[in-house]
Amino acid sequence: MIDKRVESLASAVADICDGATVMVGGFGEAGSPIELIHALIDQGATGLTVINNNTGSGEVGLAALIKAGRVAKMICSYPRSLNSTVFPELYKAGKIELELVPQGTLAERIRAGGAGIPAFFTATSVGTPLEIGKEKRTFGSREYVLEFGLSADFSLIKCKRADPYGNLIYNKTARNFGPAMAMAGKVTIVQSESIVPAGEIDPENIITPGIFVNRVVLVENPQHESALVAAGVSYP
Repeated sequence: MIDKRVESLASAVADICDGATVMVGGFGEAGSPIELIHALIDQGATGLTVINNNTGSGEVGLAALIKAGRVAKMICSYPRSLNSTVFPELYKAGKIELELVPQGTLAERIRAGGAGIPAFFTATSVGTPLEIGKEKRTFGSREYVLEFGLSADFSLIKCKRADPYGNLIYNKTARNFGPAMAMAGKVTIVQSESIVPAGEIDPENIITPGIFVNRVVLVENPQHESALVAAGVSYP
């Protein structure tokens, strides 16, 4: 068995290269790997394509990565939410690209990418601007559009507990995109609130098995996006 633990956040993200595609876990605040994202800002990679449910809030986490000019393109469902100002301003200025994907389709595209399924047909987006330029077929009496699976060079996710071999459990709904992104990333990097000895996690409770995880870094007291935004924190 391979010990997946790494010593620091900096070493965990050290090889993320310019132009990489990076999946970032989280549904808004829940499950967002704030510390890994901040480490990526410090690391300096640029020209990134980021896949996430939204575009972050305030000027921390994903929003801070975008503000730093490191993201060339976002693939997401919600580019604008209550506290998101960075992305909308850059998008209006033509400084960042957007691929808008319905949320259920986004989840399935990630799942498909992790399962090795290159594409699938879905009725979601038929009759909307999001079908433009996509292949369409009729099955029965209903039209469907072709959507492609999503994979990434790196996936950054957050979990509640891990063991040295990368077996993971999550904190309730903070699970969200984590398990699918772990499967869809060529290199999956995890920040965990605790790392326990092998065997302490009941195999029946493991959500993401270690075969899908490459690195685990301990972050005992992770920051919460909402608290940072409320305090007016801007990273770096």
